[in-house]
Amino acid sequence: MTEIYKVNPQKPEKVILRKAADIIKKSRLVAFPTETVYGLGADALNSNAVKKIFFAKERPMDNPLIVHIADKDDIYTLAKNIPKEADNLINKFFPGPLTIVLEKKPIVPDETTARLATVAIRMPENRIAIDLIQASQTPIAAPSANRAGRPSPTRAEHVFQDLKEKVDLIIDGGPTKLGLESTVVDLTVETPQILRPGAVTLEMLRPELKKVELHPSILGNHTDLESSPKSPGMKYRHYAPKTKLMVIVGDRENIHFKIEELIHDLHMKKMKVGIASVSERKYPADHIENLGYSKNEIAKNLFDILRRFDELNLDLIIAEGVDEEGIGLAIMNRLQKASGYAVIRV
Repeated sequence: MTEIYKVNPQKPEKVILRKAADIIKKSRLVAFPTETVYGLGADALNSNAVKKIFFAKERPMDNPLIVHIADKDDIYTLAKNIPKEADNLINKFFPGPLTIVLEKKPIVPDETTARLATVAIRMPENRIAIDLIQASQTPIAAPSANRAGRPSPTRAEHVFQDLKEKVDLIIDGGPTKLGLESTVVDLTVETPQILRPGAVTLEMLRPELKKVELHPSILGNHTDLESSPKSPGMKYRHYAPKTKLMVIVGDRENIHFKIEELIHDLHMKKMKVGIASVSERKYPADHIENLGYSKNEIAKNLFDILRRFDELNLDLIIAEGVDEEGIGLAIMNRLQKASGYAVIRV
């Protein structure tokens, strides 16, 4: 039976963290908050424990996990041939919402890395997560704590909705701060490459790296993927609500006109329509949810609102897109994948 404990995000109760750490040490699963989304954690160095993550999430075994650490020096235990660029990123962005991909050492089981020669590592900027890793005395492998393909969980109740009795303990630290998963940068290629955009943006990375580029899948070529991707969020459909989602991008007035046209056509077919809005436009829809007016608000609210739509028995969700500057790139990456690339440009 899943246990759920509320904790103080600033001063996590040690007795609860010790209980959670004991579960990790026993090769079982704990869901916990980070600054990005909730993670489903297991001992990253224990192959049997890691397998339980894949089983609980119904996650394909060729989809690698991110290893979470509580001390920057732990990187040197997990990875080898660490380039100078890694030191720049570690000094600037650790702890924080950045994951770096490096060559792995044999201590990291193949199950954690989907049998790749690389390992993805990050140090979360969340007191609960850091204290749990320290108490567990091991790095923790932790993908998002949701059923594979669903919107990532930004609240403890989202974890329970998806995983219920598949996780031993859920630490409820309240809603997450950022709402989107970490940026992932591959440092094992000649030119460092962003595999997944997040809150550490392309613009923020450029001063720290001589060169950096986007993986082709982020640029729209989602067929250009390895048989085993180096990062979560690349190969498979992700972040999707149960309700069908469509995204409209382009000039703001053209977006408004197109959505109103779609609503009219869908209502003629007796279909119920929800709008995920980033503007003050009053659409004649069956339900409207405002994602926010700033990109940071939109990022924080996105997954929570996609899940909320699923409770409304709608036939279609239409989302207004945003420009891809800054964290807008990450927002659009999640919307495109959540819609199965059902994107209309106007």
